[in-house]
Amino acid sequence: MSMKSLPRIILGLIFIIACTGKILDPLAFAEIVRNYQILPEIMILPVAYFLPWLEFTCGAMLVCGVLTETATIIISIMLILFIAVLSANLYRGLDVACGCFSTDGSLKSGMVETIVRDIVLLVFAVMSYKFKKS
Repeated sequence: MSMKSLPRIILGLIFIIACTGKILDPLAFAEIVRNYQILPEIMILPVAYFLPWLEFTCGAMLVCGVLTETATIIISIMLILFIAVLSANLYRGLDVACGCFSTDGSLKSGMVETIVRDIVLLVFAVMSYKFKKS
């Protein structure tokens, strides 16, 4: 393993770890998605079932070194969306469980800290993409 692949592998592992609880309990994750008050009701269950598997697939692709550019782009888009949704909720004064690493809706996350963490992960994604290109 080279130093160039380290950000890619770390990012992939983080996404694999983050999706595990959501895959195991999609209904609990659906409640977290609902709490964000962003999506129409009809979209909550499909997102709650689809998003964790997308996170897993992209994370596994990064760890295995398969289609890493595609996985990095998808993860970057997800992170940008997560940052935007978290920022919108922060602006609206909503403090909801982020659902990032737990499906426990009673856990309130520090929204600012979660946004900062996602920005750091986005930097890892950019590094992964850039190192792949060099």
